[in-house]
Amino acid sequence: MEARISRRSFIGSTVGLTFAIGLSPNGSWLISEAGAKASENQIGAWVRISPDDQITIITPAAEMGQGSMTGVPVALAEEMDADWTKVTLEMAPADPEIYGYSRGGGSKSMRISGSRAIRSYFAPMRLAGAQVRKVLIQAAAGEWGVDPGTLVTEANVVVNRATGKRLSYGEIAAFAEVPAEMPVVSKDELKKPSEFRLIGTPVPRHDIPAKVNGTAQYAIDVHLPGMVYASTVHGPVQLATPQSWNDDEIRKLEGVIDVVQLEHGVAVVADTFEHVLAARDALSVDWSNDAVAEGFDSEKALDAKYEAIAGKEDASSRVHEVGNIDSAFESASKVYKANFRSDYGYHAQMEPLNGVARFNKAGDKVEIWEGTQGPGGSREEIAKALGFDTSQVIHHQQYMGGGFGRRTITDYTIEAALVAREIKRPVKMIWTREEDLAFGMFRPQNFQCVEAALDGDGRISGWRHCVVGDGDRLIYSGIKLEMYYGIPNQVIERRGTSHGIRLKHWRAVAHPFNIFAIEGLVDEMASTEGLDPFDFRRRRMAMTPKAHRVFDAVERMSDWHTPRADGRALGLSVSERSGSLGAGVVEISLDEKRGRIRVHKVWVAIDGGIVVQPQMARRNVESGVVYGLSSVLKERATMKNGAVVQSNFHDYQLLRMADAPEEIHVEFLESDESPKGLGEIGNPFIAAAVANAFHTLTGKRLYHMPFTPERVRQALEA
Repeated sequence: MEARISRRSFIGSTVGLTFAIGLSPNGSWLISEAGAKASENQIGAWVRISPDDQITIITPAAEMGQGSMTGVPVALAEEMDADWTKVTLEMAPADPEIYGYSRGGGSKSMRISGSRAIRSYFAPMRLAGAQVRKVLIQAAAGEWGVDPGTLVTEANVVVNRATGKRLSYGEIAAFAEVPAEMPVVSKDELKKPSEFRLIGTPVPRHDIPAKVNGTAQYAIDVHLPGMVYASTVHGPVQLATPQSWNDDEIRKLEGVIDVVQLEHGVAVVADTFEHVLAARDALSVDWSNDAVAEGFDSEKALDAKYEAIAGKEDASSRVHEVGNIDSAFESASKVYKANFRSDYGYHAQMEPLNGVARFNKAGDKVEIWEGTQGPGGSREEIAKALGFDTSQVIHHQQYMGGGFGRRTITDYTIEAALVAREIKRPVKMIWTREEDLAFGMFRPQNFQCVEAALDGDGRISGWRHCVVGDGDRLIYSGIKLEMYYGIPNQVIERRGTSHGIRLKHWRAVAHPFNIFAIEGLVDEMASTEGLDPFDFRRRRMAMTPKAHRVFDAVERMSDWHTPRADGRALGLSVSERSGSLGAGVVEISLDEKRGRIRVHKVWVAIDGGIVVQPQMARRNVESGVVYGLSSVLKERATMKNGAVVQSNFHDYQLLRMADAPEEIHVEFLESDESPKGLGEIGNPFIAAAVANAFHTLTGKRLYHMPFTPERVRQALEA
């Protein structure tokens, strides 16, 4: 609470310029603190300029290693012509009404997922920065008694070119006042891309020095006076409820303070985390047997039941339909069909899930320390769980050691708050890795049946695509053919089934397994039709202009038509996510005896609009490639009798450094379009590209992701 108060009290106690900003659905506006008070809106400072020429920008983008907390304010700094070496960043409070971006319909959000950060904040941040710049110019013009139109800015300086006079932003801050009504800025007054000084040029990331020297604070680093530790044991069958446990025995163990029952678990509280772990190991809980997942066998369901469900059209729900699909297939000269499967996937974020909660003495307010992808939503959910108003929850955003979609849900921090209220002491809740897997929220397993119709000229005229699985949009949202192929007749269907397994958005959501199916069938058609994969797409798929650009680029980058060494082969796939379009090529080899695929080189060409920070964007794509490759070659979670079989990284396999590609080449195509999402575009193409390269190398096809050694050997023997 003190951190929040001191930030706001800064406005009234420091000489300088303080700008408050509101992000509206139609743009942005800046107002003075006086104006904010007059309108009775609680608006905190977004931009502060001090007389020593230092600039503080509040950044609303949660930081989980992707660089967004730096990338988002770059747009504001660009338009105000700030000297980046004099910019300091502070994390924004969890208040979407002030610091959120518009999601349409009047709602706002601070949630950073789906590669939203830069593309959601880019336009309003630019307008806000331009307004700050205009105020500085007007103040300097008043000081010099000249027309504001005769003045220009350089980095942190207003310049009168006619006289050579210069005023730094700090000098202006010493005498200027922010008007109650900010000047209007039109889009025509924004910089042209050719004038960008920061956008498109790498700037130092704000979080890196602190992460290198160890001062960066994650929630797991937080330590409060009187704080104790807790960890929850959840049922082996997901969403089972605790009935009884060896309470007396646990309470006698060294350091144990309390045992707290939760809706789906039992939390052990102790003075040290080591004592918590010992008590967890000794805990014996009787669980209810009425959970939906009771008896569920994921492998049997995926191998047999899903295909049967796929054949039941009466159980389907059409989520997308274009043209006349029946006519396309009835008149087809040829029809291709294939089925694809994908297993459950775990987020595998580096930092264990954790959160810290502390109540005031009256018990009517709670402070929260956590790393979350959605500070505003987390604050609301914590308040709801406690029966509080949102104003009773004070939220301190921390760095995150990875998110990948999992940290948009705050269940672990809710447990910290519930336990803290029960025992009336500050609590740090830590889920062990085993607990995180057992009570995980997974990318759903799925079965896909894909059909394509060719017309008399061999062009793709119809496309049927059904997806069987749980999770609604989590299984079908990645089927967006019109972004890259002009197929006139399409039907996309979801055929749902529910198992009581907790599911969640996973990096790029449904795109990785859907594009695996789409591009797997496209490559199969190209091979059967006797065409090069690039030629088939260009001649038969009615590629969009943007698709032509990225495919042309990756063909050049990978030197596609040059023969590879013996034992090496290339594979191609489109990639699409968050408004960005890409194409990727991989070069693989195969150890047939061990069933081991090795990806040596990767090339990716991407049209992602204006790239605000190329170095950060490239690292995000490289990260997506490696993250995707891990899921394609190794990662699988399975359930037996409703319980997750895997327990840690010894049996939930991840890609190791020795297995990572030796080379990853990323190229961003020039564009004047607004920024698109780049945090997840590196993931979706990998499965299809690897599978297609495998076919080129062996003549065999892979239809089940991940491509484990067992599945590779089975494909070779088929």
